[in-house]
This record gives sequence, structure tokens and C-alpha cells, in this order.
Amino acid sequence: MKFYSTNKQSPEVDFKQATLKGIPLDKGLYFPERVPQIENKFFQDIEKYSNAEIAYRIISPYVSTSIPTEVLKQIVEETIDFDIPLVKVSSNIFSLELFHGPTLAFKDIGARFMSRCLGYFAREKSDKVVVLVATSGDTGGAVANGFYNIKGVEVVILYPSGKVSNVQEKQLTTLGNNIHALEVEGNFDDCQAMVKAAFADEELNKMLFLTSANSINVARWLPQQFYYFFAWKQWIDKAHPPVISVPSGNFGNICAGLLSKRSGLPVSHFIAACNANDTVTQYFEKGKYDPKKAVATISNAMDVGDPSNFVRIMEMFAGKLDLLNQLVTSYSISDDETRAAIKNVFQNQNYLLDPHGAVAWVGLKKYLQKQDNKRQGIFLGTAHPVKFYDVVEPVIQQKVLVPTSIQVQVNQEKRSLKIPSDNKILKDFLKKMK
Repeated sequence: MKFYSTNKQSPEVDFKQATLKGIPLDKGLYFPERVPQIENKFFQDIEKYSNAEIAYRIISPYVSTSIPTEVLKQIVEETIDFDIPLVKVSSNIFSLELFHGPTLAFKDIGARFMSRCLGYFAREKSDKVVVLVATSGDTGGAVANGFYNIKGVEVVILYPSGKVSNVQEKQLTTLGNNIHALEVEGNFDDCQAMVKAAFADEELNKMLFLTSANSINVARWLPQQFYYFFAWKQWIDKAHPPVISVPSGNFGNICAGLLSKRSGLPVSHFIAACNANDTVTQYFEKGKYDPKKAVATISNAMDVGDPSNFVRIMEMFAGKLDLLNQLVTSYSISDDETRAAIKNVFQNQNYLLDPHGAVAWVGLKKYLQKQDNKRQGIFLGTAHPVKFYDVVEPVIQQKVLVPTSIQVQVNQEKRSLKIPSDNKILKDFLKKMK
């Protein structure tokens, strides 16, 4: 399998090169030369397979010969060694709970897969690999945990000061060792712009072997397909494929879902559920893509004004909005609607949503109300509510129980370096890692 740049100005590469490079020289994103097709019988018999067998079946065509079969199978097993249950919330809505991993967020899956791939590739390199990543919340903790103590790999995480939750901040700032946290005076788009500038800096790239762990990296993005297949494995009404609502910020998650659909996964429709950062929602409505400066919301991991992965979605649909509209509907959900959903679902269904899951819940409800009564849907529960206790607790007027897995980390002192949104300062910091 080869990967080409969406800007079509860089050479094609294999999975290893795409993972190590992160971003093509022409500043596009890597995209597979073809989408592997999975036969219908696999979906009919999917309950017969273990999750590890399903995941390996999905990812192996993309990885191809870059990683030996037995090594790849081990990587897959380590990636998904926690529960990913499909839970009934109401008569026609289910939650796919993606927060049972080590950092209580869906990004554990992509980060764990990528860290192990990079760890394997790093064994063959004399230079250390420097992973550079921007986070709007959960990516930082997942990457920090996934890459912690991986030999030959240093990780630099940029996050917007004051715009991530306390739990998220502790998860990305307390590990130390090969994990370096930079607290940027700005928003997520500023952090992402700094990362992109570093990758475009020829001098810096001659000094260091830089790669990215954002969902722009194929090794982070592609394994996000796994849980869409796991959802279908648990779906009871196989005669009626579900509508799937995805909380969408940088659009890597829903992009992986759409790729799964292209491979043959039965899904009737997708909802791109956005918060007040409605660049894509407005594009769907008006046909004009007009990026905006990100605004802060209570679903902070989705506070992205110019989502990087949307270019991959447009690549998948040959740039044709009319084709995309046939499969995807986008809604912009306000903070007031998000809080109301958290309160109502907790009171009426005895189920606790985090702000991101609440956005997806509202988006799914809006869509299903316009359909016939037979339609059922899934929303992705992308994070544990405790990660946003400061938002959730005032709404439900109760304490959110802190899982024992993170209690110790929450009480640790954060270690971060506060910097302005300045490309030169980041460059100087990275130079010291040589």
C-alpha cells in the first residue's frame, strides 16, 4: 500500500515512511492510494471474530510489509486490550463507550497503535525520533501515556493555556521523562499552526527527525476505524444499519468512520456533531469553506476553527459536496444545548454524558426526529465524564466519581513550560533536543 499527498506534490510513500514523516513536504496529508474492500461475508460473520482479529483484518492492508505479521498482531492486541462496549441509553439510541482505556478517552486507541509502530521503527534508526503534537484536550494525555518510556522517542506536546480541563492537563503534564509539555498562550489553532510551521522548517528538519502524533498522522488516524467495526459486531438489528453521530473537532474520528464505510461497513448515515466552532456545518449549509478563529466552549477538545482532517474527507468524496451531503449531516450544538442534554439524559435515562458525547447525542436526536420511527443510532462516547467534572458536576449537582486509574495522577504536580504563540521559541526549544 502506498500513500500520496492530498496536495499531489510529494512522492508516494509506504506506511512506515508516512508514519515517520507525519506530513508530506508539500504540506498536504497522506492518503491511501486505495481503500481496501471487505467482503460482505466478513460483516455477516463478524460476531465469530475476536476484536483483535477484526482489527488486524482492517489495518493489515494499510501497513502491508512495513511491519511483520506477528509484530503487527501483537501491536493490535496491545492497542485494544480494554473494553469498548455498546450501551443502550434509550429506546433507539446507543452509546459506543470509547473511554475505558488508560487515559479515559477514545484517542487511547490511535495513540497506543502509533506509539508501538514508532517504537518498532525507531529500533532501526540511529537518530532519536521527536514526536511533535498539538492538542485541544484528550490527544495530549493519550499520546503522553502511549509514548511514555518508548525507547528512542521524545514527545513534545503543545496545548492551549487555560483551555483544557484540569484532568486533561494533569494527564499530559505529570509524566516527565521523555514527555515534554509546552503550555501555549493561545488557542488550539495557534498550537496546530506552530506544529505545522515546525514541520515546514527545512533547517529544523535537517537537525531532527520530526514526526507528528496528531490524527493527521496515518498511524493515529487509520486505527480509529477499529471501533466502528466493533460497534457493528455488537449491533443487534443487522437488517437496519445504524446512524452514527460523531463529536467532531479536527475531523479525524469521523474521517476514519467514513473510510470504514468505504471499505464496506454497514452504516446508514453519519452525523458530524460540532460545537460553536461550526466551520464545517456552515460549509454544508452554504457551500463555502470559511475557516474561523476557534472559540472556547465546554466541549473543548472540539474547539477547532480549521479542522485539518477535513481535507481527507473531501479527498474521499472527490471534492464534491453533493456526494458528501448524501452520507453526512452536520449540526452545530450550543453550550446551552450541551448542558441541557447532560442534565436530561442523566435524569431520564440515568446515563452520564461528557460534554463531547452530549454534543453527539443532541446531533443524533435532531437527525432521528426527522426520520421514521424505525431508525436507530449510535453516538460515540469519546471521553469519561470525570475529565470534565468542572462542567458536568454543576449540571447534575452531584460529584463525578474519579476512577482509581487516574486518582494518583490528578493529585500530582504539573510540569510544563509556558510559552507565547511564537514559532521561533518552539524552534529553539526543539533544537535543544538534538
